[in-house]
Amino acid sequence: MSARVVLIVEDNPDDEALILRAFRKHKLANEVVVARDGEEALEWLFAAGRHAGREAGRVPAVVMMDLKLPKLDGLEVLRRIRGDERTWSLPVVILTSSKEEQDIIASYRLGANSYVRKPVEFESFMEAVGRLGLYWLLFNDSRPAGRMA
Repeated sequence: MSARVVLIVEDNPDDEALILRAFRKHKLANEVVVARDGEEALEWLFAAGRHAGREAGRVPAVVMMDLKLPKLDGLEVLRRIRGDERTWSLPVVILTSSKEEQDIIASYRLGANSYVRKPVEFESFMEAVGRLGLYWLLFNDSRPAGRMA
């Protein structure tokens, strides 16, 4: 059985590097796919556009997504994930620097599984992402996903 895939949706290269570093530090050997905007995230999830050739049955164990993204923001991506039969039950963690109450409320109303503010301090960021990874990849028992075609 292959390692479970993690989809990271993050447009900030520094935050992307920290997330990947935190996964390595916590020995999370899962395959990580990075989408740098909301449109690319949906294309990867639905094997469309620039990801049309990928195996559609590869479902991520968790989607970790920023809210402030180019092309399609995180709330719109979340709305589309929850609105599609193939992806409605995917665990989605909002990992963002936004402290706006309306972002928190909208995220949960649209079905986010968790809303985590990115810590500003390096070690806190590393620890938070590591713990998120451990929980969603090792402890959470997700609904078995069917083929995403």
